Amino acid sequence: MPYLTQLAKVARRTGCPVTEVSGWKTRGHGPQPEVDGVVCHHTAGWNDMHVVRDGRPGLDGPLSHIWLRRDGRIFIVAAGRCWHNAPSLSLGHTNSRSIGIEAENDGRTAWPKVQLDAYKRLCAELCREFGLPVSTVKGHKEVNSSKPDPHSINMTSFRKDVAALLKGEPAAPALTWTEKLVKDLPVLRPKDDNYDVKTARSALFARGYLPEAVYATVGLQAWLERTKYDDEFAGLIKGFQKLKKLDADCLIGPDTWRALLTASR
Repeated sequence: MPYLTQLAKVARRTGCPVTEVSGWKTRGHGPQPEVDGVVCHHTAGWNDMHVVRDGRPGLDGPLSHIWLRRDGRIFIVAAGRCWHNAPSLSLGHTNSRSIGIEAENDGRTAWPKVQLDAYKRLCAELCREFGLPVSTVKGHKEVNSSKPDPHSINMTSFRKDVAALLKGEPAAPALTWTEKLVKDLPVLRPKDDNYDVKTARSALFARGYLPEAVYATVGLQAWLERTKYDDEFAGLIKGFQKLKKLDADCLIGPDTWRALLTASR
């Protein structure tokens, strides 16, 4: 099996926000030989995507394919094999035969509902994509006797909710978070200068609609930090609106905000 370059597309089917971590499509300890299962972890820390990506002393990254932030945003970290479960008690859940998900949690704090819902939706879509039975979704603690993660999650109940999602019976209302966000976001117009413009810039990038050539000179971080709705950004929004079959008026109102927050490639 080659590198799993469809992971971002699969993650976006959850309806949750997705970020593609730079370089993820070629990151891994070689290609992923097989996908026979999914292993659910917690990270034992906070703000630790970089650890999942780069590794820690004594263990090189990537350590998992996906990092799930506490607010439900899915970060695609790697498409190749990751060092997330060894030694494994299950042949179908070794590093060479499973996808690892690291969910941000210190191992003690209660799980936010939005994160837990995203966790289940992500596992359901991975099962759908790779033709896996729900029984192959395992907690790290179920396939490695020395591990406690993901803490406090009853994996039998977790799998039941994943199975319901696969049958088209959502475990929780989908995308209600977008409606709440859109309701509170202002209409943005060319020449505006405020922090909501930064939000729109980040959404355009996170959804995969920002060509690398646009920020090649100034750098991605500097481009994302701009608060000015300049002519360049207006052109990008207009192109995005055309692709999404919206009024190409460069106004970022409710329909465009909704598309930016839920769009997929």
